[in-house]
Amino acid sequence: MIHPSAVIDPSAKIADNVSVGPWTMIGADVEIGEDCEIASHVVIKGPTKIGSGNKIYQFSTIGDDTPDLKYQGEPTRLIVGDNNVIREGVTIHRGTVQDNSETIIGSNNLLMAYAHVGHDCVIGDNVIMVNNASISGHVYVGDWAILSGYALVHQFVHIGPHCFVGPAAFVYHDVPAYVTAFGSPAEPRTINREGLKRRGFSADQIALANQAYKLLYRRGLKLDEAIDTIAKLSDDSAIQVFVNSLEKSTRGIIR
Repeated sequence: MIHPSAVIDPSAKIADNVSVGPWTMIGADVEIGEDCEIASHVVIKGPTKIGSGNKIYQFSTIGDDTPDLKYQGEPTRLIVGDNNVIREGVTIHRGTVQDNSETIIGSNNLLMAYAHVGHDCVIGDNVIMVNNASISGHVYVGDWAILSGYALVHQFVHIGPHCFVGPAAFVYHDVPAYVTAFGSPAEPRTINREGLKRRGFSADQIALANQAYKLLYRRGLKLDEAIDTIAKLSDDSAIQVFVNSLEKSTRGIIR
């Protein structure tokens, strides 16, 4: 059902079973897949493609231009996957031509009230951003990561899979997979043991992740030395994910 007061550009492509609430505005070059629920007072601008089963709450602004001063009106995009929950007042900006011209949101994510996703960010699947968590431009957030309330992530930072970033943390550098980070600036504390348990990691895999963490942070090794040592621990996928997150670091890891 589309409320009569909704304003929808003729070029927008909206699946037949999408609901759109009152006073919502959907702009040109927007595509919305099946079973989406768009509440009242939502603004969606294009070019934006939104998958199926998404629920977008009131006062969210999705796919708007970035305020980055480099942006000069180029036709960049936002791509959103399936089954995401985007709560009240969330803002998500499209990309810039200085990167890949795309902001990408995966599937099964929960973006709580007033969270912000900057231009050219890539968010994986099953990510949680708690109220007022904000990520600057060009940030990568791996699958199953959690950003607590008021967490702030600097531009170009990589947040590894299964990380937990504590409340009001300010993250200047990359966070390796599985690591919990607290403070301003954010510092490593331990592995996200409870999160790994909940996601079905075995006791042996958790022990390997903990061993890798200790090699990285408690042996005084240089990063290259730590990567080589950790890679030799096991060929288990848990270690490979950890090593990959270290090898992809571009800003240096939190210490």
